[in-house]
Amino acid sequence: MAAHSSCWAKAGPPPQDGTRAQTTRQRWQQIHDLLGRGVALMECARRLNLMLNTFERYARIAEPERLVRAPQYRPTLVDPYRDHLRQRRATDPATSILQLLAEIRELGYTGSQNRLYRYITQGRVEADHPNLSPRCLTRYLLTRPEQLKPHQQELVEAMTGRLPRDDRTGWPRALLRRAAHPGRRQH
Repeated sequence: MAAHSSCWAKAGPPPQDGTRAQTTRQRWQQIHDLLGRGVALMECARRLNLMLNTFERYARIAEPERLVRAPQYRPTLVDPYRDHLRQRRATDPATSILQLLAEIRELGYTGSQNRLYRYITQGRVEADHPNLSPRCLTRYLLTRPEQLKPHQQELVEAMTGRLPRDDRTGWPRALLRRAAHPGRRQH
C-alpha cells in the first residue's frame, strides 16, 4: 500500500513545506549524492550520522516527496462545522476568527477560539477530507464493502478512483497484482 501512496497523495491535505520537510529533502539529496559517488552503505550512514535502517529507507525511495507526508490529524470539535467555515471563507476570506467563532457557536460549537485558530491555520478547512494512512486504507480495502460506513466507502472511492481498474473485478489493477504476488516488490 505504501508503494502506491503517491497515487492517492493528492486526495488528502497537501504535505507541509516546513522545516521538517526541508530537512527530509536535504537528507534525501545527501544520501543519493553519496550513493551516486559509489560510497558503501555503512560508510554513508556513518558519514551522515544515521542509523542504517533510516539510511536504507531514504535510499529506497526514488523521489524525496514520497518521504514528506501530510500531517495526520485527529478529529476535533471543529470538524462538524468545516462546511460552514469553508463556505464563509470562500465568500469572504477576510472574515475574522472572532466572527467565525461567533457564527459556529450559534450552531452549537463548544470549543475555544485557540482551537478554531489552529484548525484554520493548519489548512484543515480547505482540505477535502482527512488524510488516510496506508494502513487505514488497507483496512478499509480488506473490509467487505457492506460493512463499511458510508463515509468510509466514499474515502475508499476517492483514494482508489484515480487508479486504472480491472475490467472483471472493478478493483485497481496495481492492487490486484500486489495481492496475486504478495512477496514480490512492485515498483
